Amino acid sequence: MSLTRWEPFRDLLTLSDRMNRMFNDPAFRVMTPAEPVSGWFPPVDIHEESGRIVLRAEVPGVRADDIDVSVENNTITLRGEKKQENEVDTDHAYRLERFYGSFSRSFVLSTKINPEQIKATCKDGVLEVVVPKADEVKPKRIKILDAGDGR
Repeated sequence: MSLTRWEPFRDLLTLSDRMNRMFNDPAFRVMTPAEPVSGWFPPVDIHEESGRIVLRAEVPGVRADDIDVSVENNTITLRGEKKQENEVDTDHAYRLERFYGSFSRSFVLSTKINPEQIKATCKDGVLEVVVPKADEVKPKRIKILDAGDGR
């Protein structure tokens, strides 16, 4: 009789993969009843440019007045609410995939920022927040003076 090594994590990954494939199968989705989905999180991209950090969030259907951007201790928080135009009777709905409700997302920035100069704009369903870095964080070039030959 030969011994077989038991690897529980491999079995767990196999089970996880099978479950993911089952839930992504189109036949399974057709059987799912139309239910309103509560809560949503707008997708966000954050990248660094020279001297600033730019955050872009997809907030389609959300008015600028319904979004709040705040900063505290190098943490930027986006809060808002996407309101449903008309209430839909879920008993007669075929599919409800659009998200409604309030959201809140917070991002800790790893660099010092200048909170007084943060600017936020919302256009075509994209919220853009431009966060300038603090002056002491920005790279600084040091000029080397020529001391001449009298070293």
